[in-house]
Amino acid sequence: MEPASTPALDRLSSLLERFSVRAHLFHNGPLCGVTHFAAEPGLGFLHVMRRGTMTVTHKARSGAPRKVQVNEPALIFYPRPLAHDFHNAPEEGSDFTCATLAFDGGAMHPLARSLPPLLILPLSQMGEMSHTLALLFGESERVRCGQRLLADRLFEVLLLQLLRWLLDHPQEGGVSAGLLNGLSEPRLAKALVAMQEQPGLNWSLASMAASAGMSRSAFAALFKQEVGDTPADYLTQWRLSLAQSQLRAGRSIKQIADELGYANPSALSRVFRQRVGMSPRDWLGLSV
Repeated sequence: MEPASTPALDRLSSLLERFSVRAHLFHNGPLCGVTHFAAEPGLGFLHVMRRGTMTVTHKARSGAPRKVQVNEPALIFYPRPLAHDFHNAPEEGSDFTCATLAFDGGAMHPLARSLPPLLILPLSQMGEMSHTLALLFGESERVRCGQRLLADRLFEVLLLQLLRWLLDHPQEGGVSAGLLNGLSEPRLAKALVAMQEQPGLNWSLASMAASAGMSRSAFAALFKQEVGDTPADYLTQWRLSLAQSQLRAGRSIKQIADELGYANPSALSRVFRQRVGMSPRDWLGLSV
């Protein structure tokens, strides 16, 4: 009798169920000359260039290269707000489908925070997205009932497929230290998903390492190398991200402290102030 296979680990659902991303189609067709895309709070961008070539430029000290040449069909992904310009020669007839991405929590969304400011990925590398792209282009090209809503949902599917691809190809995607990089490592992924799904447990370094099937020292070193934070720092940031999400939803610190593993509301408020720089009440007043 053959041993049962280990079930595949879903590395994204628990994350995106708690921190959603909503897409909104805002452009379809050619772009000529210079097109400016302003940085808007809480919004990223996902552009699909179907054909043609272009140059992408950014301001100095933006975190992205000053100039990038794109010479083949590609996805251009901005996880966080970042102003950028597309330069297109009119005769090249580059065609674009573009959407904004509203990350729950804005730039503090756990995935948005962990990704590079810009990812440019050739469509030729993204074979599994071809069907979604075909549907997206088909919906974008002619007006039909529900077209915009369906196009928005297809962009969300495309983003999910892109994140899947990055999990499987972190180096090709230019992803270095961060959450997505940690989720790409099978042992760390087990611990990360466990912490994400059960943030209120009394986690210790030993229990985190056990969930990864590693010794404490090996786990701590690998976690820091791949994620960029210590396990304890990551857990604290995850709990605070959940706290911020729950506060925006109208819940109180008293209601959520125990769920997030804190002995009392004062303990959560103290960590919140240390990490965020203000009390939960003051932070909520600025975020609404």
